[in-house]
Amino acid sequence: MIDLKALRDDPERFRLGSRLKKIDVDIDRILELDAKRRELATRQQDLRAEQNRASKEIGPQIGKLAGRLKGAQGDEAAALEREIAGLKARPAELKTQVDALEAQLAAIGPELDALVLRVPLPPDADVPRGESAEDNVEIRRWNPPGFDTARSFRENRGFEPRSHVEIVKRLGLADFERGVKLGGTRHYVLTGMGARLHHAVLRYAQDFMVQRHGFTPVVIPVIVREEMMVGTGFFPLGRDQAYHIEEAKRGGGYDLFLTGTGEVSLMGLHEGEILAEESLPRTYVTVSTCFRREAGAAGKDTAGLYRIHQFDKVEQVVICRADEAESRGWHTKMIGFVEELLQSLGLPYRLLQCCTADLGAKNADMVDIESWMPGRVGEGAPTGAYGETHSASRLYDYQCRRLNMRYRPGGDGGTGATTVCHSLNNTVAASPRILIPLLEMYQNEDGSVTVPEALRAHMGGVERIG
Repeated sequence: MIDLKALRDDPERFRLGSRLKKIDVDIDRILELDAKRRELATRQQDLRAEQNRASKEIGPQIGKLAGRLKGAQGDEAAALEREIAGLKARPAELKTQVDALEAQLAAIGPELDALVLRVPLPPDADVPRGESAEDNVEIRRWNPPGFDTARSFRENRGFEPRSHVEIVKRLGLADFERGVKLGGTRHYVLTGMGARLHHAVLRYAQDFMVQRHGFTPVVIPVIVREEMMVGTGFFPLGRDQAYHIEEAKRGGGYDLFLTGTGEVSLMGLHEGEILAEESLPRTYVTVSTCFRREAGAAGKDTAGLYRIHQFDKVEQVVICRADEAESRGWHTKMIGFVEELLQSLGLPYRLLQCCTADLGAKNADMVDIESWMPGRVGEGAPTGAYGETHSASRLYDYQCRRLNMRYRPGGDGGTGATTVCHSLNNTVAASPRILIPLLEMYQNEDGSVTVPEALRAHMGGVERIG
């Protein structure tokens, strides 16, 4: 959620941000409703102050008038009686006016709140402008020794590559037909060494973040209340991507949603809390099952393990102080952790700076990391291509404001005003998608697959599959 005061102070920044992100939201209507709400709230506050004064002053005033009334006659007595009646009626009149303003405020609230939730965080000024993901800008790429993505796989390895779909079928690592039987399209079953490799990657990625970089491991729910999806910025604009569990219809009290990333629950951990400044940054990592409807993705990457409805992901989240330099520093570090992980696995990759139109509502900046997949098809044959495997996001206070997550400068003993935290997130490894470059890069001419050395400890020492 954006800061309404910031929007009032500089509405053009938010108009431009919405246009650059191609998100339609009526900033003028928000300003109109906000001004009306503040006007009504001020009037209501003034009336309540008058109520307080009246409760203290009316009694003595009525007492004085009643004393005068005892000796009054005729018109004077009638006037005093009217004045007393007016004073007695005043509290009820003030209450009626306060209640009327409360009703007007209640009528404005839902529309204003709904509009504000749709306002995207403006992109940072150094994010390149663009119309779509096609305008993303490559930052750099890395290749392991002895492999050059500018050359064909045959030139690098001496034989034509098989796609991961061919590899898993030949080696019995996955069963797509039974996956579809069980869950419908975009489902799969990992079997035998395929399942072991999947778990090995996840365990390695979590250990990598905990043991090398000191992140705190957390096991979190993947079924959450709607407030968590709204608070983390996945609703309202991403509602069509989430699986909805309609518990209210079954007497459950409230509906629930399956999360598409562990980020939701990791961020929701401290919803509504005031954290001690000395406890920041909070660095969390989780392994969780993720669910995505892939709405609007019909016909895209339908074969294999690339675009699926259910997967497991190791996610890193950082909650830090409200300092842009600190946020930027953590963004760089978190990207560096993933580069270190991919290099330890010997997987070629490139970093893409996402343009304004590809940031989504909640990010001030985002860098995608794409891994090289030799078996990706171009013009009917495996030519190799990069495919997204990670996204690193810098969100400043956008999520924390929605979640009401704050800290008080000076620690628990501080007396100053609270400050809204900043947050960042980045994929560490998502499987089975990460299995695509692993299997395709480590395939051998005889059809077997070499297990990367970094994963062998989590594979019981297995060096080769097949």
